[in-house]
Order: sequence, then structure tokens, then C-alpha cells
Amino acid sequence: MTAETPLTLSDAEQQRRRDWFRRHWETNLPFNRLCRISVRRWTPDGIELVARYSDELSAHPGIFHGGVLSTLVDTAGCGAVMAGHDFTRGSRISTAAMSVQYLAVARGEDIVATARATKRGRTVQVATVEVTGASSGRTLATGQVTATIEGERPGLLGPLPGDRKSTRLNSSH
Repeated sequence: MTAETPLTLSDAEQQRRRDWFRRHWETNLPFNRLCRISVRRWTPDGIELVARYSDELSAHPGIFHGGVLSTLVDTAGCGAVMAGHDFTRGSRISTAAMSVQYLAVARGEDIVATARATKRGRTVQVATVEVTGASSGRTLATGQVTATIEGERPGLLGPLPGDRKSTRLNSSH
């Protein structure tokens, strides 16, 4: 049995993976599209995601369902981890635990999740998230996401919806 050679990636290769995950979060996850989630900001220091209000996502007329807020907490927390992640440690992310504190009702406005990674371990990562009303600025929920990253995500750097067919993102390393 031989020991695996550690993966080494240049800064450009690390950024390429971060960019791919940003696009993946917005265009390739059907549930994110269903919840009308888009990326407003994606930097190693943190991210912002927006979920646009829709009656199909309501609990009562004019009010976002709490499940959409918790989905946004989970999605933003994992996104914040990936936006600044060291991909020499893997790329397959899973939520291990999540807590959400609902503070106010989201009344008929778009919602914004702001998230940042607060602990970056070898495999365990933690992010904090705040969800606010896009127009009111009112804090609607806060949360914490604990995620694990182990192994390589299948399809990493492969083409995503909207990629030009003539442009392949895969390359040999």
C-alpha cells in the first residue's frame, strides 16, 4: 500500500475551483433554482446569496416559508466555506449540522443571506449566516452551519449550464 501524494494547486487553480463552485451554486443545483437563489457576492472572506420572493415559496400569503430561510442558511453557509476553501483538502462538501434561529417573519420581500467561514479545519468547517430582508434590512434569521469536506466531488471543473460548448473547463494537471 502506498501513501497518496498530497495535491498541490497554484493560486490560479484554487481560484478556478472557487469560481466553478460559484457558478455551480447558481446554475447547476435544481433546488437552488427552485428557491430562486442567486449569488450576489462570492469572495474568500464571505458570500451573499439572494432568494427572490415568490408566492410558490410562501407559508401564508405574502410570507416566505421558514424552510426557504433555513435552505438559504444551509446553502450560504456551505457556499462561504467553498468560496475560501483550500482545495488541496478535497472538494466534496456535506452539511454535518445546522442551527437556525428565526427572529422575524419574511413579509413578501426578497431575502439576503450573508455568510462567512468562522472555522477552517482539516475536514470540519463552520460558517455563520445572517438572513435579512432585502428592502427592509430587518434581521429575519441567524444560523450556523457545520460542514465536512472529504474526497473529490465528481464532475469538478466540468461544464455547467450556460457554458459555451466549445469551451471545456477540464484540463489535465
